[in-house]
Amino acid sequence: MPEIAEIENLRSNSALVVQGPTASGKSGLALELAERLGGVVINADAMQVYQGIPIITAAPSAQDKQRAKHELYEIFPPHKNGNVAEWLDLAVEAVRLALRDGHVPIITGGTGFYIESLVKGISPIPPTKEESKQKTEEIFCRGGLQAAYAYLQEIDEAGAGMVRQNDTTRVRRALEIKLDTGKSIAEWFKLPLIKRLPEVEFRTISLLPELKELEARCARRFDLMMEQGALSEVRELLKLKPDANLPVMKAIGVPELAAYLRGDTSLEEAVEQAKLHTRQYAKRQLTWFRNRR
Repeated sequence: MPEIAEIENLRSNSALVVQGPTASGKSGLALELAERLGGVVINADAMQVYQGIPIITAAPSAQDKQRAKHELYEIFPPHKNGNVAEWLDLAVEAVRLALRDGHVPIITGGTGFYIESLVKGISPIPPTKEESKQKTEEIFCRGGLQAAYAYLQEIDEAGAGMVRQNDTTRVRRALEIKLDTGKSIAEWFKLPLIKRLPEVEFRTISLLPELKELEARCARRFDLMMEQGALSEVRELLKLKPDANLPVMKAIGVPELAAYLRGDTSLEEAVEQAKLHTRQYAKRQLTWFRNRR
C-alpha cells in the first residue's frame, strides 16, 4: 500500500482505486480514505449495484453513507440485467462530478473487469440499439439461457468461445453485439481500447491477504450476514419472483439460501455451501488481482 503521505499528495485530477477480493477489507479502507481526503466512494462491484440484497452483497450501511458520500450502490432494481457498459457510463460521470466538486474519487470493488474498463479502457463497441436488445430478450424468453447460448454458438462461434455458457449477462451482451453490429465480440475485442477518462490519473491500492486469512474472513463475514438477516433478505427477494438467470439471483448466498427456503436442503448445508462458494470466488479474485500487479 502507498504511504499515507503519498496518498494525500494527490493532484487535482487524481482518483484512487482500492481493489481486492471479497472480504479483503477494501470497503473499510475506501471509507477511511474518503473521510481523510474528503472523497467520494464509487462502487465497482457488479453485485452491489442491485437493490434488495445489501446484506448478501455487503453493501455500505446507512451509517457508512453518513460518514462519506457513496455513489453507484443499489442503483438497479432486482429485475435489471446490468452490464459493464452501463456501469462505465455512470462511473465516468461520477468520477468527473467528484473532481469538478473538488472531491477525490475513490473507486472500490472486486469486479476486476469493471475497474480495468475504467482505468485502462474498453473496447470501442457502439451502444446497442433498442431493437437488438428486444430481439435478444425474445430469444431468452423463448428458450432461456441454454437456447440463447446455442444460438450464439450458431451465429458467432468465436464470440461464444469467449463467454461462459452459464453467464447470462455476457451471453446476452455477446448476442446483442452480434445482432446489432454484425461483428463478433471477439472482433471488437481485438481493436485498441478507448479510455473514457484519459484526463484522470489513477492510483491503485490492492489489498491481497494470504489465502488462509482471506478464507477465514469470508467465513466470518457470512456468519455475520446471517446474523444481520440475510435469510429474510433472500425470502423477500424470492417474493418478487425474479428470473433465475438474472444477476441478482446469482449473488453468492442467494441461490444457496433459496435452496433452503424451497426445502431442498438444510439451513446448515445452505450456509456451508455459501461459505464454500465465497471462498472459491475469493480465491479466483485473488489470483486475478495478483496477476495484474
